[in-house]
Parts: sequence; structure tokens; C-alpha cells
Amino acid sequence: MSSRTIESRPKALAVWLVIAGVIGWGAAFALTVEKFHALQNPGSGPASCDFSIIVQCTANLDSWQGSVFGFPNPILGLTGWVAPIVVGMAVLSGARFARWFWLAFAAGITFAFGFVLWLISQSIFFLGTLCPWCMVTWLVTIPTFYAVWVYLLRAGVISDAARVRAVGSKLAAWVPLMAIVTYAVVLLLAQLRLDAIPQLLDVIF
Repeated sequence: MSSRTIESRPKALAVWLVIAGVIGWGAAFALTVEKFHALQNPGSGPASCDFSIIVQCTANLDSWQGSVFGFPNPILGLTGWVAPIVVGMAVLSGARFARWFWLAFAAGITFAFGFVLWLISQSIFFLGTLCPWCMVTWLVTIPTFYAVWVYLLRAGVISDAARVRAVGSKLAAWVPLMAIVTYAVVLLLAQLRLDAIPQLLDVIF
């Protein structure tokens, strides 16, 4: 079973993977530029993504959490977001992947999701900031995680059992709601801890 090819072509998922990958890569690129600018021009003042004490990226980039693996976190995004783009484009081009490939891909997405949840907790509860470009990354990582795992259930990647696949099919329509609920929980925590909503509205409007 581990080597069999999954026959279904998840076109909707593929389109989302490309869109999410491009957005996520763009956010990572913007953060990388900000980090390089800060390194080249120390003491040059607030970064372009610093809007207030709460909504800013400098505190995140300068913290140890911003380089938890020994290098700036945005570098992970620059490399990691290439995978969804490539997988999405490959599926749209007609490629079909083996079960082990989908499981490996899902493992990477799961790592990204877990890492994002950890970064969210660090931002809200320890750094006391909401990094704009980081939030863009959160915005696309969360639904990508749900969409990929629901596809794995629906396509029989996790199990060939009809009951498991039926659960995946039923959950597919709920992916947007699952993402929205997750966003709402994050926003609620940020509001309770940082009074973030007025700050975010000031930035948006």
C-alpha cells in the first residue's frame, strides 16, 4: 500500500497550494528583505512593517524565536513554500503521486502548522507583538494544513476504508470553517492579551 499511486487529481487543492505558496513565499521574501536591511543598516530606525508597538516585525525578527534554528525563520519560508507551489503545479499538469509522497508532503505541512502555532503563542504571550508578514504566513498555513489532511482522508491516502474516505468527503466542505474558527481563536487570544483589534484596524484603515 505504501508504494501505490493515488489516482485522484485534487485540482481545487492544487490551485490553493499554488496560491498559498505564492502568498507565503512573498511574505517570507518580504521578511527576509527586512532582516537583511536591518543587518546592513543597524540603528536605521523602524522597519517598513513596523506600524505600532503591537503591530510590528522588528521585535519578532530580532528575538531568539525569530531565529530558532540558528538562522532567520523567513529562510524556512523561502525554501518551504516552494514545495506547495511545485506540488500544486505538478497536479494541475497531470502528475499523480505515490502514497508515500503525499504522506511526506503532509508531514512537511504538519511541521509548518505546528511551527506556526508555536510562533503565534510566542508572539502573543511572550513578545507581545503581531508581525504583519508573519500573520500573512499564518493566514495561508492554517487552511493549507486542514485542506491537505482532509484530502488525505478523502483520497484514501490514510486508509482505503470506505468509512474513512466518507469522513474526508464530509469534512471537505468544512475546511473554510475550520480555518475561520482557528483565526477566531487566534484573534481572541490576541485581543485578550494585547487588545489587538483596535491596533489592527488602525493599520488596515
